[in-house]
Amino acid sequence: MTALSKVLSENISYIESRLPVGTSFDFMTRRLLLGETPCYFIGINGFCKTEVLQQILAEMQNPLVSDSPVEDIVRYMDSRIGYAQASLADSWEDIVRSLLSGPAVLLVDGFAQGILIDVRTYPSRGVAEPDLERATRGARDGFVETLLSNANLIRRRVRSPGLCFAMHSVGTESRTDVAVAYLEGTVNRDLLDTLSAALDSLQATALTMGATSLEELLVRKRWWNPLPSIQMTERPDVACSYLSEGHILVLVDNSPQVLILPCTIFQFTQNPEDYYKSPPVGTYFRLVRFLCIPVSLALMPLFLLAAAYYPDLAQSWGLLSQDGMTPQRLFFYVLAVEFLLDLFKYSSSLSSGRFSGSLSIVGGLIIGDVAVSLNWASVEVLFYAAVTLLASLAITDTEFSDAIRLYRILMLVATGFFGLPGFAVSLALVVLSAATTPTFGGFSYFWPLFPFNGKALSRLLLRSPTFKAQPATTWSRGKVHK
Repeated sequence: MTALSKVLSENISYIESRLPVGTSFDFMTRRLLLGETPCYFIGINGFCKTEVLQQILAEMQNPLVSDSPVEDIVRYMDSRIGYAQASLADSWEDIVRSLLSGPAVLLVDGFAQGILIDVRTYPSRGVAEPDLERATRGARDGFVETLLSNANLIRRRVRSPGLCFAMHSVGTESRTDVAVAYLEGTVNRDLLDTLSAALDSLQATALTMGATSLEELLVRKRWWNPLPSIQMTERPDVACSYLSEGHILVLVDNSPQVLILPCTIFQFTQNPEDYYKSPPVGTYFRLVRFLCIPVSLALMPLFLLAAAYYPDLAQSWGLLSQDGMTPQRLFFYVLAVEFLLDLFKYSSSLSSGRFSGSLSIVGGLIIGDVAVSLNWASVEVLFYAAVTLLASLAITDTEFSDAIRLYRILMLVATGFFGLPGFAVSLALVVLSAATTPTFGGFSYFWPLFPFNGKALSRLLLRSPTFKAQPATTWSRGKVHK
C-alpha cells in the first residue's frame, strides 16, 4: 500500500494525479487553516451532508477554542471532532476508496495520516412496497438502492446481538459494497466461509446490474439451466424470516434486491401472503400455487398432443369443438397464441401503470376476437392459453415463471414435430435440466425432497401455525461443496 507523506503539498499533488480534481465538477476542494496549521479538504458534492460538514469545520476553525498549531493528530481528532463517524487512514488506497464511496477527507500538514469524516448521504427513494411481491396485508415497506437503509430495515426487525453485517468490496472499477448478513449460532459456518472467500476472490470489473450480476458471478450456470439458482426478494419481512431460519442474506449497494442463500426449488413457491392469512387458508393457496407449476408447464403441450395426434380422444373428452383441424394448423395456432400472450405480458410490464391494465385486457380481447374471426386461432387454443397464463401469473417468482415458460415452449415444439415421443423426451429433458440446476454451496436443488426430510417438506407444503413454528428451526442440508 502507498503511504501518505508528511508534506501537505506532496499529498495534494498525489491526490490530484489520482483523481480528476478540477476537471470533474462534483469534486469539492478547500485549502483551510486549523489554527496555524494548513490543511486540505476534499469531498464529493451530493454525497456529503452540507449542514453537518459546515458545523464540523466551523468547530475545528473556532479561534476561541484553540488557535495553536496541530501537534498530535490523534489527540486533535478526539478533542476537536465530536462527530461519531470520524477515523484515521494512512494509505492512499483506503483514502481514495473511502472518498469515492462518500466520506470526506481532511489532509493535515505535518502528518502522514488523513482524517475520514463520514458525512455521506445518498439519493434514495421511499421504502415503498415492491410491485412484484405485493401482499393484501402486512408491512408495506421494501428494500431500496441504499445498502445502509436496507441494513436498518433488517436490524429493525431482528434485534439480536448475533446479527452481523460483514462488508466486502466487489469490482475492480466499481468497488461495490456487498454486505453479508447472518445470525451467529444459526448460520452454517462452512457456507459462510465459502461465501466470504468467493466474494473476496471474484474477478469482475463492476456489478453492472447489481444483485443480478452478483448472482451470475457466484453461480455459474449452463444455457440449459434457466431456473434461478439463488432466490432474491425486495421484502424485508421475507428476508428476515429466512435469516431467522439460518439462511444468509447478501445485500448489494445500488440494488433493492437481497440474495438468500442457500436456495432450493421449493422456496420459489412461498409467498408472504400465506402467513398473513389463517393456516387453513394459507395452506390452500400454497397448494394452489404448487398445482400452478405443472399446469403452466404441461397444459398446452398436453392439449396439443391430444388434439393434434389423438383427435378422437380429444373429441370424446370435449377438448375440441370443431372437426377437421389438421395437426399442422393446430400447431401453428398454439405457437401464435403463445407468442401473442408473451407479447402482451411483456409489453404491459414495460408500459406505464396507467395503461398496462387496459393494454393487456382490451388488447387481448380485441386481438383474440379478430384472430378467431379470421381463422388465425381457435377458441379452444385461446382458452387453454389463457388458463396457462393465469397459472404462470400465480407463480410468485417471476424469474422462476419465465424459466417455466421456456420449458413449455420446448415441450410445445417437440410435441408439435414428433408427437408423443417428442413430448416424453422433452419432459425428460426438463426434469434433467431442473435436477442439474447448480446452487451455491453444492446443496441439492430439490431439498428436502432429495435428500428426503419429511418434517421440512411438510413445513414447505403446509402453512404451520405460528406457535408451532417458534422458535425457528434450522435444518441441516448436508455438507457444503466448495
